[in-house]
Amino acid sequence: MISSNDFRTGVTIELDGGVWRVVEFLHVKPGKGSAFVRTKLKNVQSGNTVERTFRAGETVPQANLDKRVMQHTYREGEQFVFMDMETYEETRLNAEQIGDGVKYLIEGMEVNVVRWNDQVLEVELPNSVVLEVTETDPGIKGDTATGGTKPATVATGAQVMVPLFISVGERIKIDTRSDTYLGRE
Repeated sequence: MISSNDFRTGVTIELDGGVWRVVEFLHVKPGKGSAFVRTKLKNVQSGNTVERTFRAGETVPQANLDKRVMQHTYREGEQFVFMDMETYEETRLNAEQIGDGVKYLIEGMEVNVVRWNDQVLEVELPNSVVLEVTETDPGIKGDTATGGTKPATVATGAQVMVPLFISVGERIKIDTRSDTYLGRE
């Protein structure tokens, strides 16, 4: 159990038969009446967000999440095969279970697989990945870093906006959380 006074961004709780992550929280102490905690919660399974108010000191069950480091070994049809780095057991996940991160997933990449009651909730990729540019418009002499951006396709098939001077074959660093170009590698 966790008290509503201990809510912080990222804390996961069990509510209405699901797992919710605290996105925002605000402790409110009105001049009249008792204090309360106003929160914005995101359902980890469905991605829905809801605003909810808790009385100060109200306890709710904390979700016990099991986070394991796994390595993406290969893809078999629509299934992605991951190997647990401790027990060497294989787990098969589909693109829906992995989410948006599937566009940056490469073989050999280590990820965190988060489970709750033996159900995969999410796959956490590293914050940045280095991938090779496979397709983009050619760069023209005089293109600068401050000039503008153009779309580029990387080795995994994902599209990222890159500066005009980037050309095919270059390795670039990409932020997996915001799909943005971070620099050359």
